[in-house]
Amino acid sequence: MRYFIQFSYNGTHYHGWQIQPNAISVQEILTQGMQTIVNPAIELTGAGRTDAGVHAKQMFAHFETVHELDTLKLVYKLNAYLPKDIGVQRIFAVSSDAHARFDASKRTYEYHMHSQKNPFLTDLSWYYQHELDVNRMNDAAQHLLQHTDFQCFSKVHTDVSTFDCTIFEAFWTQKETDLIFTISADRFLRNMVRAIVGTLINVGLHKTSLSEFEQIIRSKNRAEAGFSVPAHGLYLTKIEYPYC
Repeated sequence: MRYFIQFSYNGTHYHGWQIQPNAISVQEILTQGMQTIVNPAIELTGAGRTDAGVHAKQMFAHFETVHELDTLKLVYKLNAYLPKDIGVQRIFAVSSDAHARFDASKRTYEYHMHSQKNPFLTDLSWYYQHELDVNRMNDAAQHLLQHTDFQCFSKVHTDVSTFDCTIFEAFWTQKETDLIFTISADRFLRNMVRAIVGTLINVGLHKTSLSEFEQIIRSKNRAEAGFSVPAHGLYLTKIEYPYC
């Protein structure tokens, strides 16, 4: 039987989602919990990867087991086993061909910034003091919806067959000293959101014009785009599937 597991994590102390040598990852810790409680042979296939320090408010993975599971009891046991910075919300049965990564139709990220020093946000939002023209940044963000090739925002030497992504929405919202960038797409390239945010900040600083932002996208050159903002302000907030 195949199951989906929905979970969240604070990525501060992890080197991203994916298991890798010589670094602790969320996948490693969650897999250890599943193998300890359910079956030593269980393997988790995640909906995607997040980089070191990036958080997830909603993440999915799938796994298989030969036995039907008491999912409510398993959620309780896993949360008792896992460290405090990883939490499981639900586990549910899916069809045998359901895939956590390939079946996802839409993913949403948020990037959190704050302009007033706040010790409670140190690892959860980027402290940035310079004044930004948010209206101008929102105008530039709308240019993203008019394109599909985002090679200019992709990490170089990445192993992908295409740089095409369909962006459904991209906008900034501000509440007092907090600033959040929200972006949804069918898929994302490595480092894409952090590079987009850094480039939009240059727009907000009036270092990059709207026409130059458009030229950056068309250049397909990462060197033309802006800096990559720190990972700790980035959150994977939602993943959508046709069946859940």
